Amino acid sequence: MNQSNGTMLVFIGSYAEAKDNGVYVYRMDTETGALTPLDQVAGLQNPTFLSLDAGKKRLYAIAERLVDGQRQGAAVTFEIDPASGKLTEIGRVGTFDTTTCHIQRDATNRFFAVASYSGGKVGLSAAGENDTVGELLDVRQHEGGSVHPERQDRPHPHSVFFSPDNRFAFVPDLGMDRIRGYRLDPVAGKLAFHGDTAVQPGAGPRHLAFHPNGAYAYVINELDSTVTGFRYDADSGAMRTIQVVSTLPEGFAGENACAEVQISPDGGFLYGSNRGHDSIVVYAIDRETGALSVVEHVSTGGGHPRHFSLSPEGDYLLAANRDSDNIVVFRVDRRSGKLEYTGHTVQASKPVCVKMARFPAR
Repeated sequence: MNQSNGTMLVFIGSYAEAKDNGVYVYRMDTETGALTPLDQVAGLQNPTFLSLDAGKKRLYAIAERLVDGQRQGAAVTFEIDPASGKLTEIGRVGTFDTTTCHIQRDATNRFFAVASYSGGKVGLSAAGENDTVGELLDVRQHEGGSVHPERQDRPHPHSVFFSPDNRFAFVPDLGMDRIRGYRLDPVAGKLAFHGDTAVQPGAGPRHLAFHPNGAYAYVINELDSTVTGFRYDADSGAMRTIQVVSTLPEGFAGENACAEVQISPDGGFLYGSNRGHDSIVVYAIDRETGALSVVEHVSTGGGHPRHFSLSPEGDYLLAANRDSDNIVVFRVDRRSGKLEYTGHTVQASKPVCVKMARFPAR
């Protein structure tokens, strides 16, 4: 894929003080995987998760704000200049009275869902003027816990993902060992409780990915280093467990906590990140059954890979290593799913989210 088909931009969110740069923009050479820095933005406290809308040239970041000395959630909207990679802030609003960890747009671009790990709640916000994040419409408080005495003494929603048909929002709750389903009511602007899907006790579900065919869903479990696969019934919005597989190689006895999960655009492979083993696990997906089989484990070339992203064509994977302050670029063999280090890496302070998209040439 050559650069004449447009510009591939890469956006990084990080742990950062407001006085320091917290969001980074790079141009990616899609022939070699090399990254060129274009912009850095300060003024945000811990912009740790991003949502990207390339069509509207918008980047959305969660952040923190101080209200009466208390840390609370905020959402910031940037306009993207695809030619220069420059970001211009065009909106900033408060979200929760607690900090947030995840933001996701719905398919209609009318709503944003946010999750608060520390506050145990999920919210729905409206899209505002000029494609910004607008007012908070609805909040749902989770209650309960599970078996881990420290990590699961209360609810911890870690993310929100809309179903492929946009009818439901699913929330992996690490503290409850549940994937909580909500029905999206677009007229009222509300999230209505739909049902819970249980994972194994002590799993700690964190992030979720739907298969491109819409028939399967997979959640990566932070606490017990597994992936749980589900058959998904789009009509009823119900998930039925297919399989639970380890993310770690046999014989590994160290501490580990999983983070991100993604599926290749062609639906052939699933990728997950291990923090501790510091690797990406690659699985092949059986298209007939949804079952996973391990292909390989590959070192991320750094410490604590909290997030990674596949390129839109599925030919590159970028890993964000928080503790080694680097982004590492891998080429993906789309036939085997295997990863090969390109030799390209860039430094970025405490990177914890990476998003990428191609912007058409003018």
